[in-house]
Order: sequence, then structure tokens, then C-alpha cells
Amino acid sequence: MTENKASPDHVAIIMDGNGRWAQMRNRPRLVGHHAGAKRVREILRASVELDIKYLTIFAFSTENWKRTQTEVAGLMKLFKRYIRRESQNLFQEGVRVRFIGDRVRLEPALVDLMDGLELLTADNDRVHLTIALNYGGRDEVARAARRLAHDVEMGKLNPRDVCDETFPRYLDTHVLPDPDLVIRTSGEARISNFLLWQSAYAEYEFIETLWPDFTAEIFAEVVGRYAVRDRRYGAVLA
Repeated sequence: MTENKASPDHVAIIMDGNGRWAQMRNRPRLVGHHAGAKRVREILRASVELDIKYLTIFAFSTENWKRTQTEVAGLMKLFKRYIRRESQNLFQEGVRVRFIGDRVRLEPALVDLMDGLELLTADNDRVHLTIALNYGGRDEVARAARRLAHDVEMGKLNPRDVCDETFPRYLDTHVLPDPDLVIRTSGEARISNFLLWQSAYAEYEFIETLWPDFTAEIFAEVVGRYAVRDRRYGAVLA
């Protein structure tokens, strides 16, 4: 049996169930998103206590633009408000923040805030928080392939050198280790186009709890189960 360290180095979370959480309380869906944003702070602090160095959260997918204009606009305001309110706290707590995803479709004011937060926290190393915003796994792979093809065309890369070690250098996550554990809340058992390349050997946990109710205690229980998993990476045990 392959032994794991007590906690995974990198946990990625699909934060699902905000809208349903609000609807169950007869509240607008955006109320659930605000509740979910507050939960991020608790899980981030719990990550430090659990010795998790990297936390990646799925905030907004390339498919989420299909939601109502009201919800999308509300989410964009929420992202800007979150960055403004949390920037100094994140900096003071030693959090290094990165954003992944395609920023082209995002409004310039939001992109400026994202750039500013990345710059502010660039020297932090206590825990690395990566926020996937306007992110889709297939979109990321396609963008990476275009960058790789450009380097081949410019003579910077020999086509014979393209392999599963060179390709990840073109991904949004090229400076991050692959996730060890991927958690999805709300009871849905699908990966929803999240970190497709990076999660090839990740362990998965599909949790019934809706994201606004996903406490640090539940998080610790899920992480605790990771330690007893048998991770073979395709190998056969003797």
C-alpha cells in the first residue's frame, strides 16, 4: 500500500450548491453566493492548520456565462467586493493568491483588481490560494496548445520534444503541483471541466454538503480520509 502524508499538499475544491442553499431558504441565489464567499475564508484558514500548502477553488466556469444576466452581474460584483475586502487580510496572513482562467472576457476593472492582488501577495508563501475564474479545463488545454504551437512555429520548441512533461509548462497552473485531492460539494458526482489534465491521478471526494455549509470540521474529515487511500499511480502492488 502506498502511504500518503497526513494531509495532501494540494487540495482543489468545486464549490457547488450556493444557489440551492439560498433557494432552500426562499432567498435569491446571490444570497447563497455571498454565503459561499464567506466560507472560503474559513476553509483557507483550515488549510493552514491541516498543513495543506496549496488550495485551488473553482469560482466561475466558462459555462457559467449561461446563467441569467442578473446572476452573472451579481457574481462579478461579488468577486470585486471580495478582492477589495480581503486583499489586506490575505496579505497579512501570508497567502499567495493566483488566478487561473481566461481573463479576456472579464471586465477591465475586475482584471485590474486580480492583477493587483497577485502583485500584493507575490512574496507570500504560507499557503497558496489559486482562484479559477472564467476557467474551463478544455479551454485551458486549448489555450495551452495554441501557445505550444506558436513556440513550435517560432522554432523555440522541437515537435519531437512535445510530451506529457513539456505540455504542462503551457497550462495556467504551470507553477503549481498537481492536486492530490479534489472535493466537490452538493452531492453532484461529476468534475465539470475542472483541472482535467492536472487531476489525472487525483483522489476524488463527492460530498453531499452544500458549499455554504461545508465547515472546517467537515473539511478536516474529508482530508483525514485521504491519508488512508491507496495511491498506486497505475502500478501493481507486490
